[in-house]
Amino acid sequence: MPICIPDSLPAVDVLRKENVFIMTSSRANMQEIRPLKLLFLNLMPKKIETENQFLRLLSNSPLQINIQLLRIDQRESKNTPVEHLNSFYCDFEDICEQNFDGLIITGAPLGKVAFSDVVYWSKLTEIIKWAKEHVTSTMFICWAVQAALNILYDLPKFTRSNKLSGVYQHQLAQPNAILTRGFDDLFLAPHSRYADFPIDKIKSYTDLTILAESDVTGPYLMTTANKRMAFVTGHPEYDSFTLAKEYFRDFKAGIQPDIPENYFPNNNPSLSPKASWRSHAYLLFSNWLNYYVYQLTPFDLTTRNLTIDD
Repeated sequence: MPICIPDSLPAVDVLRKENVFIMTSSRANMQEIRPLKLLFLNLMPKKIETENQFLRLLSNSPLQINIQLLRIDQRESKNTPVEHLNSFYCDFEDICEQNFDGLIITGAPLGKVAFSDVVYWSKLTEIIKWAKEHVTSTMFICWAVQAALNILYDLPKFTRSNKLSGVYQHQLAQPNAILTRGFDDLFLAPHSRYADFPIDKIKSYTDLTILAESDVTGPYLMTTANKRMAFVTGHPEYDSFTLAKEYFRDFKAGIQPDIPENYFPNNNPSLSPKASWRSHAYLLFSNWLNYYVYQLTPFDLTTRNLTIDD
């Protein structure tokens, strides 16, 4: 089954050209089926590009998924037309009385910003705490992982002196975990962050289980025992050229960035990079939707109090 998105969302044309199976709202309304309700909190500056990346991964599932786009506040965006935000995004106040099967919170370019200086920190805190009672399973991506660990576990902010940028090899720490079912023992995933996740701090501050890790990146995939939260410290949603765009953007800005590791052929930015992480990215989201969302969520979201201790 496909993902269900508004008829006029830009992702419709983009994903159809890629032969991605999607269904517009008008067609979905004609079907008698209980689709999964997925809330998507998009914190990235280029929201349309991020929508396309995540919707592409969510499409590879036999489940029908209704996507609700959520914005953190109504501040004007420098990278996304206000018409797009007003047409396709809702505010938290619009949906705070509802329950959802799943929630994805994206990363944000705030690696060097103190939590207290993040303008929407109080609203993000409210949403993450709200999700404990109103969402079956939540997935945090990159900076959202760092934010959630502070909000939920009081883990201090740890920042790397140099940006971690590139494609890195990871190994499974729990070979039989269902979230990584079908993963190879060794797999690749991209990272682009200043956030640091020291394993000793994760173990001392939290009760999370580390499912995949790397000597270079630290933990990549972590989860709670009850499957209600999953933490992904990298960017499995990235396109082939996302890291390249970031590198050339910073280079033109005079930041003198390091070349992303294990990314450009022969470490040469003039050569076109190829994605080497796509299959495991699709598998991760498919497993999360199946085992952490669909298998846990009630058929009628209004008949049960969704507490994090379930």
